[in-house]
Amino acid sequence: MTRDPARADWRPIMAALANPRARHLFAQLVLAGASEPINAGPSTSKQRQASAMLVRAGLVREVDGRLDVHPEVFGRALAAAATEPRPGIERYLNARGEIDRYPSGAGERRALLELLARQALAADEVVPERELNERLARFGPDTAALRRAMVDEEILERTRSGSEYARTARAAE
Repeated sequence: MTRDPARADWRPIMAALANPRARHLFAQLVLAGASEPINAGPSTSKQRQASAMLVRAGLVREVDGRLDVHPEVFGRALAAAATEPRPGIERYLNARGEIDRYPSGAGERRALLELLARQALAADEVVPERELNERLARFGPDTAALRRAMVDEEILERTRSGSEYARTARAAE
């Protein structure tokens, strides 16, 4: 498999920086600056492995027996990892389907809450509060606030006893 040099994969970068010896060598190179590259021929095998790891990750280049920092790799890795914005109301959810942020407009906020209610409950389903909280937990940690917002927006309603919840007829449409 050939790697596109214009695109950097973040995994080898993180693996190299997670290695204490490679991280230490990289820090030395960064602190030395471009005017003083460090020799690429470290004395121990562990140091040679660390420099090889940095070269494979694209963090440094070996030029004339010296290691030189290659900072452009970070920008390429970020660009490669960038995702297209999600269309519609789903843009307020992260890749795991959790609420990333709430819309500022009331209409979009309601649309987001309706989407989440449809994903958590079937149109004619009635569930106890504990089960609803478990279902809402996949959207974020504050299930009580999310549940209350859905009730306030009349997307969910409580049964007479207050212990069970269902989607409202309007939200079930």
